[in-house]
Amino acid sequence: MRTLITSLMTFAVFGLSGMPHAGLAQTYPAKPVTVVVPFPAGGPSDVVARIVTEHMSRTLRQQMVIENVGGAGGTLGSARVAAAQPDGYTLLAGSMGSHVAAPVLTPNVKYDSERDFEPIGLTAHSPAVIVARKDFPATNLNEFVSYLKQNGDKVKEAHGGVGASSHMACLLFNRVLDIRPTLVAYRGTAPAMNDLIGGHVDFLCEQSVSVAEQIKAGTVRGYVVSANQRLAALPDVPSAKEGGINYQMSIWAGIFAPKGTPKEIVTKLSSALDRALDDPSVRKRLADLGGSIPAKQERTPASFTRLVKAEIARWSPILKAASLTAN
Repeated sequence: MRTLITSLMTFAVFGLSGMPHAGLAQTYPAKPVTVVVPFPAGGPSDVVARIVTEHMSRTLRQQMVIENVGGAGGTLGSARVAAAQPDGYTLLAGSMGSHVAAPVLTPNVKYDSERDFEPIGLTAHSPAVIVARKDFPATNLNEFVSYLKQNGDKVKEAHGGVGASSHMACLLFNRVLDIRPTLVAYRGTAPAMNDLIGGHVDFLCEQSVSVAEQIKAGTVRGYVVSANQRLAALPDVPSAKEGGINYQMSIWAGIFAPKGTPKEIVTKLSSALDRALDDPSVRKRLADLGGSIPAKQERTPASFTRLVKAEIARWSPILKAASLTAN
């Protein structure tokens, strides 16, 4: 009898802590899931998140609602998710900007990229593309570089906010070419692109998934892709290797949950993401924008955790050095 009572007491104290997780995983999601994109609508993180979560919603049989919370290079939205209840109903569509660049370049960030999140999985890779207003006085990459070197801070270079991946792309591009344009910060890629099309700024560094359609439409001019090869989606834009520029950069995006989210829910979300990335229509939509799908072994939570850690270690000293020479 005493053994039975002891067993019941042990179950009450320890067993119940695991029960909600198991039950929650079985019924999850029982209501819509909010996916915070820490940038305004229309930017690369937003575009990728909407494509992927549309398919994930069908797998999970529950709506995934995109909520854009822009500002401070993606840190406001990211901090909100870091502080959210770890129940799987508030996720983050994070990126190199929010998890690698912003913590280095933005003061007083209220989260730790490695400690405050549960990585769900990697969604896409995308090189940066240097684009300029369509009437920019340079017809090719060599002329573009010469113009930038000759005109210095008279040239206005836009980016999607301090700490955003586009800011990261700008700093590295400027460092490689040893140029000093005037950096103009926006609250996301979409407003920066609008001003570029309107001729209010001269050029922009941004992921291909966010600028490919504008290049194809002829509203902006593409000069170089930060890769060794041209993109199938942008066959007329030369690679950095072709242009003789040591500008190699692949910007990633992924999905995160708050730290402490039950493992069963993380696994369920990761599986739904994996199915989405295997879907031919999803793959085509991302490929048409110049994005690439990560290999299966790269998508797992464990692999994504290792990637975030490695990217922080790799890029932090580079970004710190580059920011010291920026305007």
